[in-house]
Parts: sequence; C-alpha cells; structure tokens
Amino acid sequence: MDLASVNEELAEIDGQIGDIFRALQNGFQKLDKIKDANRRSRQLEELTDKMRDCKRLIKDFERVVKDETGHVDPNTARMLNDRKQSQIKELNSYVALKKQHASENKRVDLFDGPSVEDGFGEENVLLASNMTNQQLMQHGDNLMDETDQALARSKQTVQETINVGTETAAALKAQTEQMSRVVNELDSIHFSMKKASKLVREIGRQVATDRCIMALLFLIVAGVIAVIIVKIVNPHNKDIPEIPGLAPPVSRRLLSIVEGK
Repeated sequence: MDLASVNEELAEIDGQIGDIFRALQNGFQKLDKIKDANRRSRQLEELTDKMRDCKRLIKDFERVVKDETGHVDPNTARMLNDRKQSQIKELNSYVALKKQHASENKRVDLFDGPSVEDGFGEENVLLASNMTNQQLMQHGDNLMDETDQALARSKQTVQETINVGTETAAALKAQTEQMSRVVNELDSIHFSMKKASKLVREIGRQVATDRCIMALLFLIVAGVIAVIIVKIVNPHNKDIPEIPGLAPPVSRRLLSIVEGK
C-alpha cells in the first residue's frame, strides 16, 4: 500500500528513513575498506549521527501512526505498525554493526602509535593480531594501571590545590580581620583628635577670658595707684575724692591736732 494515500507526512518521513538506511549501508561498506583507525573513528561518528537522525524520524513516524490509528481501518493500522517494526529492526541491525566496528577500533587503539601513513600503524595492527588473548589482557591491565596512576596523581594535585586554596582563604580572612582592627583604631584616633581639638578651643577661650580679667584688674590697680600718687603729691586738690581706707596726709593730720588744742 502506498503510504501517500494514507498520510502524506508518513510518506515523507518513510522516504527520509529510507534515504538514511541507504546512506548507512554505503557508509558501512566504505568502513570495511578503511584501515586507518582515525579515519574509521570519524566514519563511525558520521554513521552514528545518521542513526540518531533515523531514530528521531522513526519516533515521528510512530507519533503520526498513533494519530492516524482512529482514522484508518484495522488492516491499514496493522500495515503501518509492521512498517514501523521493520524500520526499528533495520536500525537495530545497523546499531549492532556499529558496536562491532567500535569494539574492533578499541582493540586496535590499545596499540596507539603513528598512523598507517607513517608506516607504523599497520605494524601495530599486525602485532595485535599475532598476540594471544592473555597478552592482550596483560597489555590492557598495564594500560589500566597507568591510567590509575595518572588518576592518583591528578587526585593528589587536586588535593594540593584545595589545601593551597584553604590556606589562602585563611590568610585572606586574617588580613581582613587585621584591616578591620586598623580601621577601628583609625576611627578611635579620629574621634580622639576631634575631642582634643574641641578641648584646645575651650582652653583657648578660657585663656582669653582670663587675660581680659587680668587686664581689667591691672587697669583698676593702676588707677588706684595713680590716685594715691596724685593725693600724696597734691593733697589740697579738692577735685580728687578721698579714697576709703586711705589715711590723710601728714600735714593735714598735724593741722587738725593743733586746732584741737
């Protein structure tokens, strides 16, 4: 039955799946003729991508079949289901073929070395084919031991890096705390300087006040002394009042005694 008569989308998807299957068949035929391990690996990657695309298309095909199940007769539905199973079976066959080639590549990769183009890759392949299974297992064990040693060294490097990071973090924390203490001390010094400046200004104002008082007292004392001197020099000057507590001049005192007699 023609799928286009059932659903055009199904026919289009089925055509794309058929194109991929033909490409996979040609790709695996070419893969059998490739001897270089690197080229075989690249070819396998390309075929793997095609198989992923094919799997996606088969899922799309299954989705459309489910949508059409209620609109077609049982015979057509059974035919569509058989077609899907056939596609899955063919894809699984290519997946198995890909795994077989991949395992062969891994066996050859155990003897990594220059490529065939350098003249040594083929010798390594021949060497692998001449070795017994026990020798291959021994060689694989040696490679695994080397890998374990490399992993151990990597773990040690990581641990050393973690230790250095921990020490660096502790040093940064200590420096941060020290800087915090320095900032606090600077704040205390700044506050003390402001308080000292205020105290100096207060002392300056107090000294200025004391000087004014001392100047005023000096003027008063100088005035009193000047009056006393003028009284002594010119005792008959009536313009100068008597200073309380100051004794009269001697001449006036004698005159008062004579008048009393």
